[in-house]
Amino acid sequence: MAKVTLEHVNKVYPGNVLAVDDFNLEIKDGEFVVLVGPSGCGKSTTLRMVAGLEEISGGTIRIGDRVINDVPPKDRDIAMVFQNYALYPHMSVWENMAFGLKLRRFSKREIDSRVQEAARILGITDLLDRRPKALSGGQRQRVAVGRAIVRKPAVFLFDEPLSNLDAKMRVQMRVEISRLHNQLGTTMIYVTHDQVEAMTMGQRIVVMKDGLVQQVADPLSLYDGPANRFVAGFIGMPPMNIFEGHIRSAPSGLMFEGPGGLQIQVPEKNKTALAAYRDKPVTLGLRPEDIGSAAAESSPSAPRIRAVVEVIEPMGSESYIYFRLADTTFISRVDAHRKFKLGETAEPAVFINKAHFFDPSSENRIG
Repeated sequence: MAKVTLEHVNKVYPGNVLAVDDFNLEIKDGEFVVLVGPSGCGKSTTLRMVAGLEEISGGTIRIGDRVINDVPPKDRDIAMVFQNYALYPHMSVWENMAFGLKLRRFSKREIDSRVQEAARILGITDLLDRRPKALSGGQRQRVAVGRAIVRKPAVFLFDEPLSNLDAKMRVQMRVEISRLHNQLGTTMIYVTHDQVEAMTMGQRIVVMKDGLVQQVADPLSLYDGPANRFVAGFIGMPPMNIFEGHIRSAPSGLMFEGPGGLQIQVPEKNKTALAAYRDKPVTLGLRPEDIGSAAAESSPSAPRIRAVVEVIEPMGSESYIYFRLADTTFISRVDAHRKFKLGETAEPAVFINKAHFFDPSSENRIG
C-alpha cells in the first residue's frame, strides 16, 4: 500500500491540445478516490499517466516517496482494471488470473495460493476452469478484478470498469468493489463518468471539467457545498434546478427575483454574501428534493413557485415532476403518493435554507 501524489501534472497532446492542466492531488495510503466528469474532461488521461500508459508533459507523480515519471508501467507496483475485460479467450479463468504471476516467475504454489484467495474473495471459485466465453459480463469483470488482486499491488487503478454492464449488475459490482476495498485496504483510484458511482463508492471525489479540477471533497460535502455551478449541476440526480434572476431590496430584506414573476426571500445565512449583489444578476440553484418536499410543505413561511405541470415521471417510491415557469423548466422530486395532474397550475413549496447562489460571471458559489 502507498499514497499517490500528483504535483502540477500536465498533459499536452500534439497540436497544443491541453488534456490535463495543473493537476494537484494527494491520495492517502488506503484511500478510495474517484475521478469523475464528462467525456473529455481528462480523468482517464490522468489515470493513465499514473499507470505509465501516457507520458506526462509536466509535473511530478509519486507512489509512496518514489518519483515514477520515467518508471515503466510494469515497475510501478500498480494493477489496472479496464472497461473492456481484456481476458485471453483461449485461457481458463485460473490461467487468466495466473498469467501475470507466471511472467514474474512466481512459484506454482504461490500462484495457486493467490489465485484461490482472489477467487474466494470474489466468489468465483467455481468458475476457475471455465473460459471467458462461458461467463456473463459480471463474471468476466470479476475475473479482471481478480487478475489485479493476485498482483497484490500498492495501488489499484480502475478505468470505467462497469460501463459495459447492465444496470442491475453495475449496482452489484459497485457494492463488491467497495467491499473489496474495505477488505484489502489498498489505495484505489477509480475513474467514471457516472456521478452515482462516484457518490456511492468514493471516500473522496475529484470533479473534473476541461482538464481542470473543479472540486475535491467527500460525497456529502460535494453535494451540500458545490464549489461552482458546474459541480452543482453535475453532482445529483436529477440535476440541480437553475433559475436566472437578480437580487433586489424589499421592505422584508433582500429578494431574489427570477423568471415568471418568481420572488423568493434570501435566507438569513446568505444575506451578508448577497448584499454586494443588490440589483445585480445572480443564479439561484435548488435541488429537486428541496422543491415540494414534505419539510418545505409543512412550513407555513416557505416560499412557493407557481408553475404548470408539464411531465410526470413515476419512479416507484417517488416521482419526478417537471414544471414550466415562463421559459424555465425545473424538476421536483416528491413522494410518489403526492398527486399532480398534467397541465394544472401548482404551487410547490421551497425549502429555501438549502438554496445555493452563484455568480453568473465566474459561476462560483457565492459565500
